[in-house]
Amino acid sequence: MGKSLSMSLHTPEENGNASSDNMKDGLVHSEHHNEDGRSGDVSQFPYVEFTGRDSVTCPTCQGTGRIPRGQENQLVALIPYSDQRLRPRRTKLYVTASVIVCLLLSGLAVFFLFPRSIEVEYIGVKSVYVDYEAEKRIIYLNITNTLNITNNNYYSVEVANITAQVQFSKTVIGKARLNNITQIGPLDMKQIDYTVPTVLQEELSYMYDFCTLPAIKVHNIVVMMQVTVTTSYFGHSEQIS
Repeated sequence: MGKSLSMSLHTPEENGNASSDNMKDGLVHSEHHNEDGRSGDVSQFPYVEFTGRDSVTCPTCQGTGRIPRGQENQLVALIPYSDQRLRPRRTKLYVTASVIVCLLLSGLAVFFLFPRSIEVEYIGVKSVYVDYEAEKRIIYLNITNTLNITNNNYYSVEVANITAQVQFSKTVIGKARLNNITQIGPLDMKQIDYTVPTVLQEELSYMYDFCTLPAIKVHNIVVMMQVTVTTSYFGHSEQIS
């Protein structure tokens, strides 16, 4: 006993017609799918990795198209050597302009910050106050002097102190020191008055007779004044005599 099997046989022409009909249906379905995709949001489509015989799965994202959170600063992107981003434009121009700007700024900094001289000019005696002590044959002189201090720098200078000393006949008869005097602005000049108390006594008591001699209306004595001015700027101190 045998079973009868019925098979439908198609000629090559019929197979060709069937294949072409399937391809047409696929194209029509693909066109409808593309039109639906255009009307939708592209970001809604999932990541699809096309792997074939000559491709491998991405070892970082494992084909998901996303990297684990927290590894953004650990992963390195590889850029082809032929990428235009590796070929900076106008490199020579930028380097030359940077060098010129740096040299210009350095020159300006040296010009304005280079220390210049501070001039001290002794104007002279402004006033003298004289007093006597007849019993001890002592003469008291309060000598007020005037100085002009000129700042030639492009920054402010502080006059820290002024030290003055008065000598008569190789003998020091008075000293004075003034602290925290004033501050002189850039390219400015200030006039400063200071007083030095002096005393003529002991071995110089003979000057009492000269200064009280009624025959002489104007009594002149010659004293030597030595002044030292200490200035400071940028933490640096400088003395000018």
